[in-house]
Amino acid sequence: MIVDYHMHLRRPAPLAEEPEHTVEAVERYAEVAAARGVDEIGISEHVYYFTETSGVWTVPYQRERCTRSLDDYCDAVLEAKRRGLPVKLALEVDWVPERAGDLAEILAPYPWDYVLGSVHWIDGVAVDQQPGLWAGHTVAEVWDRYVRELTAAALSGHFDVLAHPDLAKVFGDKFAYDWTLAVASWEHVCVEISTAGLHKPVRELYPDPQILRLARASDTPITLASDAHAAEDVGRDFDQAVELARDAGYDTVTVFDGRRRRQEPLG
Repeated sequence: MIVDYHMHLRRPAPLAEEPEHTVEAVERYAEVAAARGVDEIGISEHVYYFTETSGVWTVPYQRERCTRSLDDYCDAVLEAKRRGLPVKLALEVDWVPERAGDLAEILAPYPWDYVLGSVHWIDGVAVDQQPGLWAGHTVAEVWDRYVRELTAAALSGHFDVLAHPDLAKVFGDKFAYDWTLAVASWEHVCVEISTAGLHKPVRELYPDPQILRLARASDTPITLASDAHAAEDVGRDFDQAVELARDAGYDTVTVFDGRRRRQEPLG
């Protein structure tokens, strides 16, 4: 079984990066997935694109994007399901500790198959944008703050999967962080192996092999992810993701349905 559980529906060029929450967009993504041997996809839009969450955000980047309907988004993905496409309904939810309960309450009525948790901002300052959190902080300080927030997200109970778990390396600023305690907090979540990092300045998969080996030793399940922002990116470089998983000792992948998970043979 091969899944791609992290992607964002976007219009084709030249309107790339404009959301397209339609059945037709799901069909385009599913077509590429099938051609690349991906058995199931999960649509996981960023939570801050929806008007229903507008009261949560303080960061301008997020507030200015709250223009879409959560109902319309869900209806499009659910209609794709009804048409027989192998698709799951998901969302990528930013960890904002002081508003996490409010977000969970807003999202509770919807029939999610799983919820991705990610840390992009800390105290309103971006980790994966420059200068962002890197201005005025050492590399060690950024990593320490990032891993602390990721650990808090894992322990919160709000998320099923941790997205791109060592995102702080995105610009190539690495630090020899001891992940042992952080990975121990992943007891009730999955971790995704994401190929998106191969197309960022760091040019590496998320997570680092050492982190993934710790996750395997702790029996943390995995999902696979492209973080596609275009149909042609679905399932991209998954041969490398599967190789990393197998090298770490994994032989199964997690499949979600209604926020319940099961293990299927990998590949």
